[in-house]
Amino acid sequence: NGECMRWREGLTECRQMLGIENNTTSHTEKIISGLGGLTGILAVYWITYTAFASAEAGTTAFVLMVTSMGASAVLLFAVPHGALSQPWAVFGGHLISAFIGVTCHLLIDNVPLAGAIAVGAAIAAMHYLRCIHPPGGATALAAVIGGSDVYAAGYGFLVMPVLVNVLAILATAILFNSLF
Repeated sequence: NGECMRWREGLTECRQMLGIENNTTSHTEKIISGLGGLTGILAVYWITYTAFASAEAGTTAFVLMVTSMGASAVLLFAVPHGALSQPWAVFGGHLISAFIGVTCHLLIDNVPLAGAIAVGAAIAAMHYLRCIHPPGGATALAAVIGGSDVYAAGYGFLVMPVLVNVLAILATAILFNSLF
């Protein structure tokens, strides 16, 4: 029995050192969060595809979804009341970061340096503009390393796909989360 207690205490210490909190969410909350994320990403894809396909006569060569929307989905559906999940944080965080990323790509020829500066500048800008949304850092980086379709879009990347993606995921999150 003493050995078991020492083992539990050691496990508790390890959990605390790693920052693993006691989980207080119910199974229902976990499943609803997962379904919300699924719904959100499907909505982003469908809305973006529909908007893009009608505008470009069915062409799908362009990046339809910024992958950072997956991280936004985690925040919006698993922690909807958190400061990082609020509409201004999501909207401002992605759009400002996309602008900074495109600007860095256009001004700096060295891709690793441009990416690093884009992410650092995006973090600082989100701080000053009070719209910290961690997936915004990934959006800034995507503008720098996104490839020829992203580069060809230039500042249009802010509208398609970033703005369309952000509006789609925010609308879905607000609607979905209002049910609960």
